[in-house]
Amino acid sequence: MTQAQSAHSSTRRVFATLAAALAFTGVGALCAFSSAAQADALDSIAKSGTVRIGVFEDYPPFGSIGPDMKPQGYDIDVANLIGKALNAKVELVQVTGDNRMAYLADHKADMLLSVGQTPERDKVIDFSQPYAPYYLAVFGPKSLPVKNAADLAGKSISVARGTLEDLSVTKIAPPSANIKRFDDPNGAISAFLSGQVQLMVVGNDVGATILARHPANDPEQKFSLFSSPDHVGLNKNEPRLKQKVDDVIAKARKDGTMNAISQKWLRAPLPADL
Repeated sequence: MTQAQSAHSSTRRVFATLAAALAFTGVGALCAFSSAAQADALDSIAKSGTVRIGVFEDYPPFGSIGPDMKPQGYDIDVANLIGKALNAKVELVQVTGDNRMAYLADHKADMLLSVGQTPERDKVIDFSQPYAPYYLAVFGPKSLPVKNAADLAGKSISVARGTLEDLSVTKIAPPSANIKRFDDPNGAISAFLSGQVQLMVVGNDVGATILARHPANDPEQKFSLFSSPDHVGLNKNEPRLKQKVDDVIAKARKDGTMNAISQKWLRAPLPADL
């Protein structure tokens, strides 16, 4: 290698080292800026005076539009409870099953209600303590004595074919139980309401709606099956906001507020083991 080539090579190494250092410094500065720009969610809520809570508005009795054209339901009451504790105005953000996780990640909502906890979701969001029961249950008229799986013997039961309801009751029903399978949940519900079957298996949310709308059938919840309670979903790395929400839920459970909400919308007390 000539002296000129050696000098040129040395110069290239100097510039490469300098460029790498500048790039590293730039990335570090950018990360520091991003970290500073990402304000703590609880502080942001306090500063704006508003908490944005993602809710379903087509999921009675947890969320729906009432006769006065305003949102109503279990989740609406819980959202207002959280807003009051945060001393913030509640902005209800209407979400769907498809977009709500993106809304949370994009900070279009500070939190989501009615989120079931799964191992997959645990990887991307945090969860509060459970605040509402969600489970499958056997429903039937009060006049029919059914307290457990053994009491299903000889009874006719409607379910939607191939659903979790179908799988759950099939697993525990005695051989003499007559499980009638329908193409969709509406078919299973209609069969029960019209007297084609004695019992039906649906989610407690659907059951609560039926209890409210069809008092003449005198239905009641007999016993529960599969359980997956609802949580508040929050972005990762927001421990202060998560703790605040957990505190709100704990207080509401202790003083009976959450039980009153459950009685109001689900027509059943808050489960002791929630």
